[in-house]
Amino acid sequence: MNYLMIIYILGWILSCEGALMLPSVVVALIYGEYPAGCAILIAAGLCLLIGLPITRKKPSNSVFYTREGFVTVALCWITISVMGSLPFIISGAIPNPIDALFETVSGFTTTGASILADVEVVPKCLIFWRSFTHWIGGMGILVFLLAFIPMSGGYHMNLMKAESPGPSVEKLFPTVQSTAKALYKMYLFLTVLQVILLLIGRMPLFDALTITFGTAGTGGFGVHNNSAAGYSPYCQYVITLFMILFGVNFSVYFLIMIRRTKRALQSEEIRYYLGIIGICILVIMFNIRHMYPTLEETFRQAAFQVASIITTTGYSTTDFNYWPELSRNILLLIMFVGACAGSTGGGIKVSRIIVLAKSIRQELIHFIHPRAVTKITVDGKVVSRENVRGIYAFLAVYLLIFVVSVLLVSLDNLDGMTNISAVASAFNNIGPGLNEVGPLENFGIYSDFSTFVLTLDMLAGRLEIFPLLLLFTPGTWKKF
Repeated sequence: MNYLMIIYILGWILSCEGALMLPSVVVALIYGEYPAGCAILIAAGLCLLIGLPITRKKPSNSVFYTREGFVTVALCWITISVMGSLPFIISGAIPNPIDALFETVSGFTTTGASILADVEVVPKCLIFWRSFTHWIGGMGILVFLLAFIPMSGGYHMNLMKAESPGPSVEKLFPTVQSTAKALYKMYLFLTVLQVILLLIGRMPLFDALTITFGTAGTGGFGVHNNSAAGYSPYCQYVITLFMILFGVNFSVYFLIMIRRTKRALQSEEIRYYLGIIGICILVIMFNIRHMYPTLEETFRQAAFQVASIITTTGYSTTDFNYWPELSRNILLLIMFVGACAGSTGGGIKVSRIIVLAKSIRQELIHFIHPRAVTKITVDGKVVSRENVRGIYAFLAVYLLIFVVSVLLVSLDNLDGMTNISAVASAFNNIGPGLNEVGPLENFGIYSDFSTFVLTLDMLAGRLEIFPLLLLFTPGTWKKF
């Protein structure tokens, strides 16, 4: 284990986090929120004070294997979450450290679940920081580090693989740094485009920025207590569109950028992703047709909620707690499906669902024709046994953690649907659940113990389980 290199990268992460807190200080100056601004400045200063000295000398040994990559990613996310919670604690906006950590982890992991009962009383600079954590965590802070910090060594791809969501990660360019830059350019372009379109719809600049941060990171922290319900139909349509766009694998945008649009649109994952969205919207529209006065509003409400849940964004324009049971169950199911691999969305991922379905079909064929030689292919490429085995392992551990988490939070004696949807929401990085953690409710009803369990679920879900598990596996720290 290359401990010196891990500490060196942690130093860079802390330095980056300190710098990324500074825009929130500017917001504090604009709105005259000096006590809250000072709290953010103190937290930023601590990050820089700890981080910068560590980065002064790079270790001579920069060899970095998969194990180190996974451990580093887990430690980095825990570190940025702990330090990122300091502005809430120091300012007194969220005095309970466990609640502040939950809120910050929810931000960085792009979950959007909140313990705040009234978000509108929180200083705007803290709301800005809270939403900005979505944008930082969406593409990944280590991907940001690889894109913009001059680093060298044989560990880049191991870090990107450990942090990027999905069963596999491919380089778009010969070097990892060029790939990271390309990803952030596309991410930034879509972010700016959404801000412009929301401003055209006369949304206030502060709202346009914070809502876009949440959409880009598929996070969902609202700046109003009614989430996105108070915005115009035009703005709601813009948010719906961009939630879906940010749930798409970014390699598709790269193919479009290099004028290989036909190949991009032939992606099986994209077809299934859009197909699931379309079918769910139609079924829910039929099911809730009596609840809204016009067909347009019925479509808008169904489309917004489906896009929000499947991309794991978590904004809402209506309280779907009051929808018929069929519609509620559809939303619960697509919580698990999630968005595409290589997007900013959470969940199991559409690509894994496709491979799993094809694997089941392959087993059925083998029962009928035992000597048949079949292969699982996606987009014309054969899926290796190693990848299939990895997906099986992921789903098995996923199910185990999910069940254990539901049992642990059940100690608070809340109803079953509340607990199941709360864990599903946290583990899949969604935000709202059902019943007592519905779109107009919050997670403040849980005890500190359950809040901590849900915090770990959010981290495990964003890092796709294994980096966090490896961190607590004794064998990880042994020398081989």
